[in-house]
Amino acid sequence: MSDIYVNQLSIFLENKEGRMLNTLDIIEKLGINIRALSIADTSEFGILRLIVTEPEKVKEVLEKNNFIVKITKVLAVSISDEPGGLNQVLRILDDANINLEYLYAFVEQKTYHAIVILKLEDMEKGIKILEEGNANIISPEEIYSI
Repeated sequence: MSDIYVNQLSIFLENKEGRMLNTLDIIEKLGINIRALSIADTSEFGILRLIVTEPEKVKEVLEKNNFIVKITKVLAVSISDEPGGLNQVLRILDDANINLEYLYAFVEQKTYHAIVILKLEDMEKGIKILEEGNANIISPEEIYSI
């Protein structure tokens, strides 16, 4: 089942002016495209979560530039870009008592669907339940090619 997971980069950033721009400059210089981005912050640091086309390469270069980077396995699910589209997927998880750690989303322009990136407490059980609920789980290759 591991081939269904998308590799997300979690980059720990100090809350200092220019730190996020510095990170994104490095990725730009590599010529690597960012597919999705989310940031969570506190007063002292932030976690920049990215889906990029070459996660291992970005991780290696960022670490060489003194960033703390972790690769996390997440799921990408395509949903209808309409009211209640996200609720359908969340209801499948909630009905099975699967805890959602976090999510973020973006709209995919080719098909006019929204793509939701999910981090679940129990990823294996979550995949099984989402598949049983006919959720459209997207492969890493599909995400990287958007």
